[in-house]
Amino acid sequence: MRLAHLSLVDFRSYAALELALERGVTTFVGLNGQGKTNLVEAVGYLATLGSHRVSADAPMVRSGAERAVVRGAVDRDGRTTLVELELVPGRANRARVNRAPVPRAREVLGILRTVLFAPEDLAVVRGDPSERRRFLDDLLVARAPRYAGVRADYERVLKQRNALLKSAGAARRGGRSAEVSSQLSVLDVWDAHLARAGASLLYGRLRLVDELRPLVGKAYDAVASGGGPVGLEYRSSAEPDGEAGLPMDVDALGEALAGGLVRARSAELERGVSLVGPHRDDVLLSLGPLPARGYASHGEGWSLALALRLGSYELLRGDGAEGAEPVLLLDDVFAELDAGRRERLAALVSDAEQVIVTAAVAEDVPSPLRGARFQVHGGAVARG
Repeated sequence: MRLAHLSLVDFRSYAALELALERGVTTFVGLNGQGKTNLVEAVGYLATLGSHRVSADAPMVRSGAERAVVRGAVDRDGRTTLVELELVPGRANRARVNRAPVPRAREVLGILRTVLFAPEDLAVVRGDPSERRRFLDDLLVARAPRYAGVRADYERVLKQRNALLKSAGAARRGGRSAEVSSQLSVLDVWDAHLARAGASLLYGRLRLVDELRPLVGKAYDAVASGGGPVGLEYRSSAEPDGEAGLPMDVDALGEALAGGLVRARSAELERGVSLVGPHRDDVLLSLGPLPARGYASHGEGWSLALALRLGSYELLRGDGAEGAEPVLLLDDVFAELDAGRRERLAALVSDAEQVIVTAAVAEDVPSPLRGARFQVHGGAVARG
């Protein structure tokens, strides 16, 4: 798989851009603020319908423009598929595949697959649990696009249940017993919905962590040249006292979530939020006997964040008949690594089908990754 052509209209700093891309390594060099990361963001958006920098689409539309268009030609198995996304702030985005509209934008997921490593990834190691949940869920969708629907269903149920909890909690505090009784009956129904939707998402995450664990450990050892074993352990809010040992069965996971909701009912009514479910879970990352968060050095944190992405890349590349080798995006990575880590990373990815690299200083990019090179300045991209 490769991205053969990228076209942008009013995306970030680019009023218009037509860019042909080759197999192997392509490097974009330019000072900070010139538009290098905007290119990587656009490629990532084609693959994921999301940005690694912002949660809303509006910042990606060029100032003064009403909409932005990101278009990419994806070569896979000897066939070219044209994907087009139109970003309109305040409205649902529109998508086309080979010039034909599709009912939902998420139907383009899976046409292009990418693995992106950027400075923001350090938050996966050092940040809040939400960063690690997002990492897992994005990888789930990259492997199996149907999980985009699973996530959407769960988020819809969670929103409805939280609204009901707030209403029932207020009624209970106000002494309106008849209203409380009615709302608790409805809450039982939403508990069942949450357990069912959450079990599907939880099952996917648990399997993913099991498959990812050895790959991340291997990647960390290669990048950091040793440094102790890497641990990835899923921590579910459905487990009493956070103890490990959830069953690897969707129905049993649904029962575990339902039991957790029963135990948390009183506290949830008091606080007006759902306290059990995949939205409250975490992944414990460790180096040796210590948790990475709070204990890893800067270099160790970067190496672990990079290992998580490299493990993801190997997982997607190894999916067999169901998958295709993803495009690897390295956004301003080498500036944060010492010379040894740079060379080891380059050796790991130099044989990838397509690698897109950005760098402020050309000399930061190791020689094995010296492929096609472009200069980026003021929203313009030129070969050379």
